[in-house]
Amino acid sequence: MKYLLVLLLSVSFAFGAVDINNASAKELTTLKGIGIKKADSIVKYRKKHCFKTLNDLTAVKGIGSKFIKKHKNELKVGACKR
Repeated sequence: MKYLLVLLLSVSFAFGAVDINNASAKELTTLKGIGIKKADSIVKYRKKHCFKTLNDLTAVKGIGSKFIKKHKNELKVGACKR
């Protein structure tokens, strides 16, 4: 069942970008290179600081500009809902 959920999330994000200001940790893990620890770090960071650009994601430990370049078509910055 767990694998089915991950598969469904992966398929849904194949057609839409992951919103780094609003995606759940589980949704963030659908991105290659983002495990649960990094996803949790992203969620924790955005509770204090909203992402204004994709480059702001580099403020999260373990995420660099190479990751952003590689995934720029899979990411988006939506409205901040803190």
